[in-house]
Amino acid sequence: MSYLFTSESVSEGHPDKVCDAISDGVLDAVLAQDPMARVACETFATTGLVVIGGEITHKEGVVVDYLKVVRDTIRKIGYTKAEYKFDSESCGILNTIHAQSGDIAMGVVKKKPEEQGAGDQGIMFGFACDQTPELMPMPIVYAHKIVKRLADIRKKNPKLMPYLRPDAKSQVTIEYDDNNKPVRVDTVVVSTQHDANVSQAKIKADIIQHVVKAVIPAKLLVRTKYHVNPTGRFVIGGPHGDSGLTGRKIIVDTYGGWAPHGGGAFSGKDPSKVDRSATYAARHIAKNIVKAGLAKECLVQLAYAIGVAQPVSIFIETRGTGKISDKALSEMVAKEVDLTPKGIIERLKLRRPIYQKTTAYGHFGRNDKDFAWEHFDLVPVFKKYLVKK
Repeated sequence: MSYLFTSESVSEGHPDKVCDAISDGVLDAVLAQDPMARVACETFATTGLVVIGGEITHKEGVVVDYLKVVRDTIRKIGYTKAEYKFDSESCGILNTIHAQSGDIAMGVVKKKPEEQGAGDQGIMFGFACDQTPELMPMPIVYAHKIVKRLADIRKKNPKLMPYLRPDAKSQVTIEYDDNNKPVRVDTVVVSTQHDANVSQAKIKADIIQHVVKAVIPAKLLVRTKYHVNPTGRFVIGGPHGDSGLTGRKIIVDTYGGWAPHGGGAFSGKDPSKVDRSATYAARHIAKNIVKAGLAKECLVQLAYAIGVAQPVSIFIETRGTGKISDKALSEMVAKEVDLTPKGIIERLKLRRPIYQKTTAYGHFGRNDKDFAWEHFDLVPVFKKYLVKK
């Protein structure tokens, strides 16, 4: 029996994504000077105000201009006009950052680097499937592409849709057949912030022509329903329209609800926090298992205890698509992949200031050379197990 599945995405100008970008901007600024720093930065944004807080511990001599990081990030996103009631030059900024708890540091910082423990307990999930070239579920791929296309038009080709403002959301519903294969796009929902002097009819026509049809293949747009700015108006937006917080879009950040999420957010956290690093590692493993031909889809769960280096469990499920058993895959991963925090950080090169660009359009399924968790370097190792049935 066929079925429908829906995922959503939000633009870099969405208030929660503004906060994610600021938190990861702070992280990048600190890591650029001290790759071993401990960072947990949270951001709140509302009309004319940004509050940054959390715990940061770094070596002596590190100086970060946090106010500059905040203003540069807001400017880069596109909040540059006073009429938005939130802009890079005039917003107030409150900094409440302090040092990391010594109790937490005791479990993470060890005399021997290989003994580095997890920064917290928790469960982390990674997923991959063969629905798309990105090895991601199709609904979230196209939801991301729609809001990314809106941003690209606004920044790179503004004459095409000169009325666009930074805040936007998308939602894509895919119809799947009896064999769990995507066959068409059933519904597309797009809400984009806009100037007041443009008609909704114009916005809808432009969105369908210049955005949706530009990123979704025509063969999938069969009997597709469109809902563009369904409230009828979206002039007030961004942190002025709705307050923003770091870490509120975790399903947008991962798999659009197709696969589980462990609960921990990513942005503002250095890689000693397994909420982030182990989730990246789980995606890396799942993607390489699928690419190696060991399964058509793969779910990986890792679990950690605070201060303990090795994961307390490794769970793999291929939902009947595996060429070898799920248990054998779990044993393969335990043998072949170092899943200690130190091992993950070194393998995926996570001490670099690469994080702000992860905050919009998903952490996974993107072709960026700095996103080592998307690379296929484990494929040769995993392929050896195809002959060990």
